This record gives sequence, C-alpha cells and structure tokens, in this order.
Amino acid sequence: MTTNLESESPPASRTRILDRAAQLILDKGFAATSMRDIASSVGVKAASLYHHFASKDEIFTAILERGIEVMVTAFEQVEATSTSEAETLLREHVRAHLGSLFEFGPYTAAHVTTFHNAPPVIYDAIVPRRDSYEAMWAGLFDRLEQQGSLNASDTSIARLVLFGGMNSTIEWFDPAGVLTLDDLADMIVDQFWHGVGSANAAHSRRAASGGAR
Repeated sequence: MTTNLESESPPASRTRILDRAAQLILDKGFAATSMRDIASSVGVKAASLYHHFASKDEIFTAILERGIEVMVTAFEQVEATSTSEAETLLREHVRAHLGSLFEFGPYTAAHVTTFHNAPPVIYDAIVPRRDSYEAMWAGLFDRLEQQGSLNASDTSIARLVLFGGMNSTIEWFDPAGVLTLDDLADMIVDQFWHGVGSANAAHSRRAASGGAR
C-alpha cells in the first residue's frame, strides 16, 4: 500500500523520508541503501521521492547535516546555561553529546557511524560543519587547560580519546538497559578526568584509593 506524500506539507514529507532513510542508512550503510529501499520504508513508489529530493546523495547529505546540527545545538545549550566548575562542566558536555547520539533518533548515530564512508562530494560538503563542532570542543579543552584544570600532555589527543570513548558507545550501549545515559556520562568522565587529564590526577587517585569513582 502506498502513501500519498503530496497530501502532507512539503516539510512533513521531507521529514518522514529523512526519518526512514536515516534509520535504513544506520542499519544497512549508505551504499547498501537504495532509493527503492527508502521508498518502500516510507510506503511510496520510488518516483515519489524525487519530488522532494533530487538524489540519494541529497538525502544522505541532509541526514548528516541534521546529525551534526543536533550535536552543535546540544553543545551550545550547555555553554549558554552552565555555571559549573571544570569537571562538572565537562560532565554536562559529555552527557549532552551522548544525548545527541541516543535521544534524537538515528540522525546523529548515522552521522557518527557512516560519515567517513560517505562519497567524496558529500564528505566535502559536511566537513566544514563537522570541523566547527570539533573546534567547539577544542576551545573547551583549551579553556580547561588555561584554567589549570586539565593537564594533558597533548590536549588534541586527549580530546580524541574522549571522543572515541563517547562515539564508540553507539556500538554497545543499550539505553534501555541497566545503566542510564547519566550513569554512562559519569563513568566516561570519571575515567577520563581522573585517569587521563586532571591537573590533580595524582591527588584524586589517592583520595579515591587508586582509581576512578
């Protein structure tokens, strides 16, 4: 049974197409997802998709853009509202990033898992926006270092270590499981802050009897 996308408003139709396409691309990968697959998931004929998107590349680009927009917005909201000290501020940013991965549908997860396999034309279109998000985190790490709160030998590597830990949770963390996203954020920050980057790491480790909390 097909659904008439034209009975919906154009924004609603585009959103429904992108929602289904993002989930398919997350599950199957970009290369293995066809316009026919997307159309079938939406419940329309493939030709109907072309009233809204010129190509699969355009759909994928829109999904990746939405994924990074969610992360940027989450970061900006923490910056605009937080008055916390260094470790708690980092915890809030980690929680916001994890929330982006798990609480906003498949867009951000698809971005994290498929971006590096995107065709060159899509990759090049998304890189500037992605770089701007990474620059926000670089700025945060620079501030923490200048405040004396972070004492990593190389803040760029420390930031990549943290990002690797956060983004890898897509592969194994179940938000419906025993641990909540708050628990996960606490675990990641505790291990990072007291094990990798704290200016008072030695003192913190002694106070915690040799490890993270």
